[in-house]
Parts: sequence; structure tokens; C-alpha cells
Amino acid sequence: MTDRAARFRAAYGAAPRHLLLLVGCFTVTGWVALRLAGEPTAGRMLLWFVGAAVVHDVVLFPLYAAVDRALRAAVGSPRTGPSPLNHLRVPALAAALLFLVYLPDVLRQGRDTYLAATGQDQQPFLGRWLVAVAVLFATSGAVYLLRWWWARRR
Repeated sequence: MTDRAARFRAAYGAAPRHLLLLVGCFTVTGWVALRLAGEPTAGRMLLWFVGAAVVHDVVLFPLYAAVDRALRAAVGSPRTGPSPLNHLRVPALAAALLFLVYLPDVLRQGRDTYLAATGQDQQPFLGRWLVAVAVLFATSGAVYLLRWWWARRR
């Protein structure tokens, strides 16, 4: 690392590419905010955004932090081989995100609107979400078993 990069890291606390990434993110965020500022529903969108942030920080984060702590206590740290914890976290997070995205369809909300717009029923969404969750956990379990076998073999 060059002397200039070391001094920048000491002053800023991270690599220069971190600052570039943040500037890019704030630029995109500012562009989106300017685009939405003229929308008639901007106030409602802002209310939903702030509400989602508050609900996440006040309700959801403590909830999944407690679940993660309980999982860590139940699983413990393995003596040899990989920890199964991330092989539970990743498919659970993916399943939760899929559920959140498809929540109205999984719970069959807006049945008449969906039928009028697509000509189809919402009936298969719950079954397909359950299959997706099963595939996520089965794949994660298979990867864990492969990693465990590989670690035992060494």
C-alpha cells in the first residue's frame, strides 16, 4: 500500500473505493428523490418509507436478532467443520424475502383484481412458495453436508 493510500485510510477509516461507492449511492438516491419530488403521491411514499424503516428497526430487527441468538445458542460452535448456522440463515432470509414480496398473492389478497388483470387465480402461489422454501433449505442442507464431508476428509 502506498503512503498516500495509507494516510487516506487512516484519515477516512476505509479504502478510497468505499468513499467512491458511497458517493455513487448518494448520487443515485438523490436522483430518485428528485424524480419523486414532483409526484402527487410523494408524501404517501415518504410515509410508507419512514414507516417501514421504523417497523424494521423497532420490531423486526430485535425479533430476528433474538432468533439468531437462540439459533447460535442451540447450534453452538462446531469442533470441526463448517458451522450450520449460515446454512440456516441464508435460506430463511431468502424465504422471508420471497414471502414479503409475494405476500398479497400468497395470502390471496386482491383476488378479484388479480383475476381481472391476469385471468388467473392466485391459488398456486402458496404451494409454489412452499416448494421454493423447501428447495432453498434442501440446497443449503446439501451444500452444508458437502462442506462437512470435505472438512472431515481433510
